[in-house]
Amino acid sequence: MARIAVLGGSGYAGAAVVAEAARRGHDVTAVSRTSPGSPVDGVTYVEGSVLDADVLDRVVGDADVVVSALSPREDMAGKVEGVVEDLIGRLAGTSTRLGYVGGASSLLTEEGGPTLWDVSKEHVPDEVRPEIETGLATYAMLQDSPESLDWFYVSPPQDFGSWLGTPSKGTYTLGGDVLLRDADGASTISADDLAIAIVDEVESGAHRRGRFTAIA
Repeated sequence: MARIAVLGGSGYAGAAVVAEAARRGHDVTAVSRTSPGSPVDGVTYVEGSVLDADVLDRVVGDADVVVSALSPREDMAGKVEGVVEDLIGRLAGTSTRLGYVGGASSLLTEEGGPTLWDVSKEHVPDEVRPEIETGLATYAMLQDSPESLDWFYVSPPQDFGSWLGTPSKGTYTLGGDVLLRDADGASTISADDLAIAIVDEVESGAHRRGRFTAIA
């Protein structure tokens, strides 16, 4: 059983990770600024901002894995990078792993090809651009982090979000640095299925200082 702290534990991805980890019997602490609408039995909920050092002090120190599922939107725009920098400083040289749920834009469109960001950035709406840039920046920060930091970065597929209503299948197909599509050309996964892949990674440690993606 691992002690898992999920930052952004009431969001689309974060809440799914909380529920899946708790279902498997892990000791889960969920951190968010609002109380969950449907709390999961056995989960410790901490209400507060990750921008508050005291909140991070409370939840990070005893964790085996810290998973950041923070959304860099609205008043958190441009602030998640600072949280990741803080976490890198706290966790480098310790046995605690850092997981980050980011975006798809850093994935390659094909093996040896350009990234999704390279081929789409001219058409990205201005209101979406900061969120994508945060995903790119945090991935670069982890790649440049001290070798003593054990991290993994999760890139959801191209189409991922609560507004899509993607059904859960209870399974997933795992990938690495290349954007995955199914036989019909779709690149999507539900939060519940992505959470299965994330908790599998927590349990297996297969991607140390590396990135993975998944579709369902």
